[in-house]
Amino acid sequence: MGYEIVNRPHVENFINWSKDKPKVLVVTADLTNSCEVGKWRDIYPERYISMGMAEQNMVSFAAGLAREGFEPWLHTFAVFLYRRPFDQLHLSVAYPNLPVRFVGFLPGITTPGGVTHQAIDDINALRGVPNMTILETGDATEVESVLDVAHKIDGPVYIRMLRGEVSRIFPKAEAMQFNQARVLSNGFDVTVISSGISTEEALRAIPALQEHGVSVQHLHISTLKPFDDPQVIESLKSAKHGIISMENHSVIGGLGSAVADLMAEHGIGKKLIKIGLKDTYAHGASQKYLLQKYGLGARSLIEATEKLMDKDLKISEEELSQTRVIDVHSTAKAEAL
Repeated sequence: MGYEIVNRPHVENFINWSKDKPKVLVVTADLTNSCEVGKWRDIYPERYISMGMAEQNMVSFAAGLAREGFEPWLHTFAVFLYRRPFDQLHLSVAYPNLPVRFVGFLPGITTPGGVTHQAIDDINALRGVPNMTILETGDATEVESVLDVAHKIDGPVYIRMLRGEVSRIFPKAEAMQFNQARVLSNGFDVTVISSGISTEEALRAIPALQEHGVSVQHLHISTLKPFDDPQVIESLKSAKHGIISMENHSVIGGLGSAVADLMAEHGIGKKLIKIGLKDTYAHGASQKYLLQKYGLGARSLIEATEKLMDKDLKISEEELSQTRVIDVHSTAKAEAL
């Protein structure tokens, strides 16, 4: 698709962003370089705290820092940020509504690490936590601009963060906006609601759908909680044949469920097809392979559209934009996991 590929956009951006914010601290759990803050540690050693492989203690410690006026940014893999310390997250951070930033890397199936490293239910788990805001990055521009969005929120924030080689889909000047979808195309036949890496997959298919006469309204979501953007509500109402959600997460409790809730609340009686993991665990493999195997890719969007419209669009594989192959051994990544 010809997108610019940015190597490790979080590294230098976070260093520069933190320069004039002395209350911003980094707290890690034995995954410093893997979560792209090794250089940050070297530049701001007095603001860096390593807790070792002790995530429950890390979250409780961060709560104490926040109570003393600091803004701790916790960096580790997403699975270790919400599964292991869920009780501490609830009672030490969310209950007193403290400004702790949970920066979760390797969301969904963006890692070959298998079940132990794949956060496939984090949105589901955290949507039910009072006071918690949930953000998700979909490209390099959002990796860079999510910092300002999270920083302005008075309370805890969980971020599904991308690392390594990241596509720049959105212009650098078009920063992430809180609780505001990006309208990527306008149409009336089908509404596509996508988030995270699923947006890049949707963009592989939508030009082919349009070439075959399908009018597509496509919205990219970066704020998963709260989820009440009027643009989204109007796009759901306007879809003639139905709605398709696409996410790098289980179809239970994630973006698709948030869309379903919104449709029910506003009496929108349309068909909804949720593209995501179908109540299953994924195994370790390349991102490209996993997207195909578990039906999270561009072809699934074509098939869902055909189902909604009850029509064989006869779109060949050659008509889809080529998928970008993620090199898990690239120098842009500290390790394959």
